[in-house]
Amino acid sequence: MDILLNAVIFVLTLILVALFFKKDGEWHLSNGTRAFRFFTVQSNILCAAAALLMCMAPSLRWAWTLKYTGTVAVTVTMLTVFLFLGPTLGYKKMFTGTELYMHLVTPLLAIVSFFCFEKRPMSFVTALSGLLPVALYSVLYLYKVIYAPEDRRWDDFYGFNRGGKWPISLVAMLAGSFALCMTFMLLQNS
Repeated sequence: MDILLNAVIFVLTLILVALFFKKDGEWHLSNGTRAFRFFTVQSNILCAAAALLMCMAPSLRWAWTLKYTGTVAVTVTMLTVFLFLGPTLGYKKMFTGTELYMHLVTPLLAIVSFFCFEKRPMSFVTALSGLLPVALYSVLYLYKVIYAPEDRRWDDFYGFNRGGKWPISLVAMLAGSFALCMTFMLLQNS
C-alpha cells in the first residue's frame, strides 16, 4: 500500500508540474518556470522526489528522512492555506484546479503514507531536518520580495510582508514549522 501511495504522489505531481508548461493548448517554457517560485510547487516536487525514492529503496534511511522532510514541507503548505491564505485570498481559489491537489490531496497522501506505513524512530536532529525547506525558502522569499533590485523583485504573492510585517511572518512560519517537526517526531516515536 505504501508503494502505491508514494507512486500516486509522484505521478500526480509529475502530471501537475507538466501542466504548468501548457497554456491555451500550447507549451510555454515561461509559464512553467514561473510556477517554481512558489513554495507550494517546490514542496510538492520535493515530496514527489522523496516518494519516488521510497518506492525504489524504502529501507534506506536517507530516503526515509527525505520523505519526512517532503511531508513536513507539504504539510506546511496545507496548513498555511487553511490558516492564512484561505482566509485572506479565499478558500475557493486555494482549492480549485491544480491547487486542490497541491494544497490538499498530495499533503494528505504524504501524511497517510508517512504515519501509517513508514513509522520509524526519529531523533531530534532528524526532526530538525524538516525545517530546512521553510528556512531556505524564507531566505529566498525575503530577498526576492524585499531586498532584490526593484526590477528583479517578486510580488508579495503570499502577503507575508503586508504592512511591512515580514519579521512577524518569518518568525511565525519558522515557529510553526518547528512545532510541526516536533509533532511529527512525537507521533513517529509513540
